[in-house]
Amino acid sequence: MSSIDQVESSTTGSPAVEYPTSQQDKPARYAYKALAASLAGNILDTFDNLLLGFLLVAISAEFHLSRPEAGSIATATLIGAVVGGILFGILSDYFGRVRVLSWTILIFAGFTGLCGLAMGYWDLMIYRTLAGLGIGGEWGIGMALVAEAWPASNRARGLSFVGIGGPLGVLLAAFVTPVLLPLVGWRGTFLFGAFPAVLAFMLRRFLDEPEIYQRQTHRARSTFSGWVLFKDAEHIKSTFGMIILCAAQSFGFFGLLIWLPTYLSSQFGYSVTQSAAWTAVTAIGMIIGILLFGELADRIGRRPAFFVYQAGAFIMVLIYSQLTSQYALLIGGGIMGVFVNGMIAGLGTLMSELYPTEARGTAESGIFNVGRGFGGFGPLVVGILASQYSFSAAIAWLSSIYLIEMVATAFLIGERKGAPLT
Repeated sequence: MSSIDQVESSTTGSPAVEYPTSQQDKPARYAYKALAASLAGNILDTFDNLLLGFLLVAISAEFHLSRPEAGSIATATLIGAVVGGILFGILSDYFGRVRVLSWTILIFAGFTGLCGLAMGYWDLMIYRTLAGLGIGGEWGIGMALVAEAWPASNRARGLSFVGIGGPLGVLLAAFVTPVLLPLVGWRGTFLFGAFPAVLAFMLRRFLDEPEIYQRQTHRARSTFSGWVLFKDAEHIKSTFGMIILCAAQSFGFFGLLIWLPTYLSSQFGYSVTQSAAWTAVTAIGMIIGILLFGELADRIGRRPAFFVYQAGAFIMVLIYSQLTSQYALLIGGGIMGVFVNGMIAGLGTLMSELYPTEARGTAESGIFNVGRGFGGFGPLVVGILASQYSFSAAIAWLSSIYLIEMVATAFLIGERKGAPLT
């Protein structure tokens, strides 16, 4: 059986397949350059996105927004990301990972800067939606780039380093916002978010396209890249399963992170600096969790690693919603972070292995952002539940999404450990 046939036969519910060891090489220099570019893009896109979470209190006060209105601004960003993720993911399969990645960074940086010029609720909504276009494309394209540059034996580890860009972006926002906000206000802080545009120009100058992608450009395409995700029953099953996993991941991540500073401020009277520090500890937990997930996934397999983290996320979010003391919130937030966002690199790993090069960008970016579109209602739902009941009740409710993830993993996702890319 050829390696391609082995990939095709390893589908949902089937036993793990022993893949050839010819790809078990150490990462080359290009792999680390691709990783650095994708990691930087992920850090800056999450930084721009999470600025809103720290600035919502000030924005709401100036524009007299209710909690659901404030939550809808965050949701608008994530809905814009759905469109951008699908669009730029497809474009990356036709025009290249590096080129389109630079476009996405330029877009999210530019429109984040324009948010600082907003005059009210509606134009801020427009700017955040357009910034979401770039944010949506960046994550999946960066994952595809690194997946194509790293060998099978280290793929989950390599993608875990891209994954830590999210919480590193949270940390950057947590430390920069308390410094900038008193000095330049929320408008000036948004303008600061335009600086990542510089990275877009550096990417095109210093990084070439992956070798496997360059080989693909010389092949005749058999169909539109988007149809590959639905070409047969097994691909439909896998695509549906990945959408559920991505939706649950985004719902929990943004539902928690967008509102966490406000939760700590309104429920426990924390200052902006205190809220930022406690949120930073949660982000540090996320970094640890992502790196551990990559190690586990390459050692014991993708599915077992997902089950461990999904169970841990369910338990810790439920526990966190009941905590009241300062130090319990600090420690509990860190442990919760390990599980809640630790699975992010696993999503990129699975999608890189489930789909061929001609559709990998479409899959990584499109599926993730369709899921993120559903998950984008997390901030809005938390805002509504918090208004009707309490923040504690809203956070406790979020824990149930990880049970849904477990069911989807069990019945829709197959084991992909060691799969060569096609």
